[in-house]
Amino acid sequence: MTSSPEEESGSTADLDTAFGRLKDAWKQHQGLSYAQRMACLKALLTWVRKHKEELAETISADFGHRSREETLLAEVFTVVDEIRHTRSHLAEWMEEQPRPVSMTFKPGTAKVVWQPLGVVGVIAPWNYPFQLAILPMVAAISAGCRVLVKPSELAPRTAELFARMVGEVLPPDVAQVVTGGVEVSAAFSALPFDHLFFTGSTSVGRHVMRAAADNLTPVTLELGGKSPAIVHPSFPMARAAERIMAGKLFNAGQTCIAPDYVLVTRDQRDALVDQLVAAVGRAYPKLVDNPDYTAIINERHHARLQHAIQDARDKGARVVEVNPANETFDPQRRKLPPTLVLDGTDDMIVLQDEIFGPVLPVVAVDDIEAAIAYVNDRPRPLALYYFDWNSRRCDAMIQRTWSGGVCLNDTILHFSQLELPFGGVGPSGMGAYHGWYGFRTFSHEKGVFRQARVNGTKLISPPYGKLVNRALKVMIG
Repeated sequence: MTSSPEEESGSTADLDTAFGRLKDAWKQHQGLSYAQRMACLKALLTWVRKHKEELAETISADFGHRSREETLLAEVFTVVDEIRHTRSHLAEWMEEQPRPVSMTFKPGTAKVVWQPLGVVGVIAPWNYPFQLAILPMVAAISAGCRVLVKPSELAPRTAELFARMVGEVLPPDVAQVVTGGVEVSAAFSALPFDHLFFTGSTSVGRHVMRAAADNLTPVTLELGGKSPAIVHPSFPMARAAERIMAGKLFNAGQTCIAPDYVLVTRDQRDALVDQLVAAVGRAYPKLVDNPDYTAIINERHHARLQHAIQDARDKGARVVEVNPANETFDPQRRKLPPTLVLDGTDDMIVLQDEIFGPVLPVVAVDDIEAAIAYVNDRPRPLALYYFDWNSRRCDAMIQRTWSGGVCLNDTILHFSQLELPFGGVGPSGMGAYHGWYGFRTFSHEKGVFRQARVNGTKLISPPYGKLVNRALKVMIG
């Protein structure tokens, strides 16, 4: 097994051509009509359903191995569900919304009109290379925008398949795809889009935002961070462990909202660790040849994770490799066993950087108050997970911590709720999408006031005199 080759076939000239075509289409036709939007979404839905097995095979080839079922869940079902939801609600979302007018300005009327922003850009990452390219595109199309997508060069086969899909089912003046490496990505971010949507790391997100700032291009940044899981001592440790490892090991931890570390009280730490190990054994009795267990995307990331584990060992942590069948792991296959890190310190890589792999530090704290302080002393994460059946304590956790989203008594499932916004806060991102929130992200909420034929504006117009001052006295009180 070899690592995924990086896709360098695109060029900045291709990028300029694609962007120019969409800009020209916008100048001639502006946004998409309701009928056009619905037709595009239906075509995408049909294609995804028809090609689901090809998607699974292609993404697996990019990863070296990706669980078929994980792809069908995360890259097919999630997309199908989003498109179905969007099509069933789009007419409602597009309706003009009347707004009340204060007595001072009656009988005038006010409303909000939703308008597409224009030509928008989407930069997608490699970890869910199809889903995180198509979902923002679906949101942009639902808003009536024309969209240029840059898939990740680290998943070149999926990028090629994505480009093929767009070319087969969408008009070329609606959507374009460009491929390429770092040079193309940098040039992409510098284009004068009407909105730019980026999913990726916080460090790259800063560069994207700087480039967009030169054009005053608004951005949505879906980033990451170290998402904590906090377990209350009264919660069943076996149940918490099962759901934490389910979220952690999905896609081998290569998920922006995967639990990045666990906070548990000292008296429950060993019990939780035992249950985490047991949960891995139940879900993955073997790992190397298990089709359910996904590989790391490439050699660089595999080496990065091994370095982080060794760094923890060298600095005194107790590292627990969970290997139920005592298998030998060939680095060429890039599968990494689930690994727990105990007794970690803040100077360790695993407690500083987002891990993005099947490595899970377990941090012991004195109590839940200490856990809250630990989270709040660090950059705001994309997700927070809290395990506790007590509703009052759950509400307190939600109010007293800051994160992009929260999932109670489970992990990662808030991402799939179509009526919830998904996005970060602070260093974990800005802006949100999914469902109506994606429609809103790519729309301009235009406020419109319509004056009535007969109105009282003369009462507050020059020349100012006694009548105006009487009116002002009534208005101000």
